[in-house]
Amino acid sequence: MKFLSLSEHQIRKAEAEGQFDNLKGAGKPLGRQADGDFGENVGFRIMAEAGAVPKEVELRREEEAQLRLLQATNGDAARKEEMRKLADIQMRRAIQEEARRKYYSNG
Repeated sequence: MKFLSLSEHQIRKAEAEGQFDNLKGAGKPLGRQADGDFGENVGFRIMAEAGAVPKEVELRREEEAQLRLLQATNGDAARKEEMRKLADIQMRRAIQEEARRKYYSNG
């Protein structure tokens, strides 16, 4: 069964069981993030609310923190080291995102 069919089935089942009744923000539009696919963002938000954060989301947070650290760093050698760390985080996040895309496109 393809991922979209499976997810649609799970949504309909949860809806029939009343799991969507009285949810926080019910009847209001979901917020749209600036980057990424809207469906993915919704999925990530649901996972985060359940306490299950994908590795790429953790890496995105690390990347944001590393960017702030890099901006506050002085000195060429220190900046070079912080840029190396940032590049490593960005590479690991890109690998995670590509793996997810490949997994879902083959499903």
